[in-house]
Amino acid sequence: MVGELEGEVECNDSHATQISRTKWARHGGLGPIVNHSCDPNCGVRVNETGACDFIAREEITAGDEITFDYAMRNYSVDHFPDGCLCGTDRCRGSVTGWKDLPAVRKADYAGSVAPYLLEIDRARDADAA
Repeated sequence: MVGELEGEVECNDSHATQISRTKWARHGGLGPIVNHSCDPNCGVRVNETGACDFIAREEITAGDEITFDYAMRNYSVDHFPDGCLCGTDRCRGSVTGWKDLPAVRKADYAGSVAPYLLEIDRARDADAA
C-alpha cells in the first residue's frame, strides 16, 4: 500500500507519524486506518515523498486485516496510555516506540522499519561509546 503525506505538524501527537529524526507529519490515503499490532503482517518502507508504504512481511489473503507495529516508524509513542488491544500472542501490553523494543524484536523487524530509527540508534550507541 503506497503511503502519502498530508503535511508536516509541529510536534509528535496521537495522530502524527515520525518522518525523520526530528520531524512529524500526517499521513493521508489509507495509511491512517491501518491498525497497530505487536505481531504485524506488514512493515514500512519510506518512499520518495517521505511517506511510509506498507510492505507485506507474510502472505496476506483477502479478508485479512493489514497491520503494522507503530514502533516501525515512531521512535517514541507516548499517546496510547490505555495499553495495547491487539490481542496477539506477542502483545507487549502497551503500544511502544522503537526505543522501547528489545534487541530481538528490532532484529525481527530488519528491513521493515523506517531508516531514521536505525540512524537514531546508531547515534545513541556512538554517544554511549
